[in-house]
Amino acid sequence: MKNNLLLGLSRFMVPVPRALWQMQVSRTARRLEAGLGFMSAEHHRIRNFVVSELPRVGKPLSPEFIGQNLNLPLIQVNAILDDLERHMAFLFRNEQRAVTWAYPVTVDKTPHLVALGTGEQVYAA
Repeated sequence: MKNNLLLGLSRFMVPVPRALWQMQVSRTARRLEAGLGFMSAEHHRIRNFVVSELPRVGKPLSPEFIGQNLNLPLIQVNAILDDLERHMAFLFRNEQRAVTWAYPVTVDKTPHLVALGTGEQVYAA
């Protein structure tokens, strides 16, 4: 049964041919990759930074804070944050333009409080 895919139809389990499901997985992977194609290395760098820093800092992260810590010009940080938010890719900013959540974490109170292995507590987005 290793590397087999079964499709449940009513009371029956029908095997799906390997070539068929592998083709579908490849198609889906290409589509997901294309959806993130707008992201440069700096996009990923900023996004990864805010995900790791939100739990540590415990409050919204200003563009200035992000730029100082990543040694990036403020204009570039703001442009990338605008881009990430516009594409609804992983983050949201408050009215002061500070990042309040970057999937999967947020400093906004939600019903999902998570304790990290580092001892920090953060809400899940």
